[in-house]
Amino acid sequence: MTVTMTPSQRKFALTVHLTSSVGLLGSIAAFLALAIAGVNSQDPQMVRGAYLAMELIARFVVVPLAFASLLTGLIQSLGTPWGLFRHYWVLVKLLLTVFATAVLLVKMELIGYAARLAQETILPRADLRAAGMQLVVHAAGGLLVLLIPAVLSVYKPRGLTRYGRRKQSEERAPSQRPYLPSQRPSLDSNGGTALWLRGGSTTGTRRAYVFGFAFIVVVLHVVILHVAGVGRQ
Repeated sequence: MTVTMTPSQRKFALTVHLTSSVGLLGSIAAFLALAIAGVNSQDPQMVRGAYLAMELIARFVVVPLAFASLLTGLIQSLGTPWGLFRHYWVLVKLLLTVFATAVLLVKMELIGYAARLAQETILPRADLRAAGMQLVVHAAGGLLVLLIPAVLSVYKPRGLTRYGRRKQSEERAPSQRPYLPSQRPSLDSNGGTALWLRGGSTTGTRRAYVFGFAFIVVVLHVVILHVAGVGRQ
């Protein structure tokens, strides 16, 4: 199902999605550089600064950009002919982004723990190094995982899901759609009478709006609580 968007709205959604996605990759790369520096550096001040900066970057840059990339990708999929469940590459992008965001939220506790260790008067080298090695591995893995959606967006490999094949068959055979007397014809761009609209398509559009709005509310709620530090030890 798709939600009708004007060309200007599609361009705006695409711009925001690309900006947030590229910004997310850049922020994770910066996080990874700091994590490597924190593990390898012998300078206590460098180590302290690295882990404190990592927490700030993760909390105020990485997490908001991850949600922004996920949200704008969802809006763009619903607002373009690609759809959300029609093509495998779009579905894989969605699942990978959701997975990476979920892992990031889980690892925020470890990031906060490493930052608290770095604030201690005497650095607990062994504990901090163990936490730092985990963060290096997860940051590198997250960067690789998020590179896959970027590649998919460029190459757009072929492959329709079962839902996509069914929708494509329906679009290729419009003459087989039943005419219902309770529905009114609409005019196409050339002034001719278009096919009767199915009642299910209207219901699907409304349902997409409802789920999209609910998803936006949930995402904004999570981001606000995260940035505000609710539940933070």
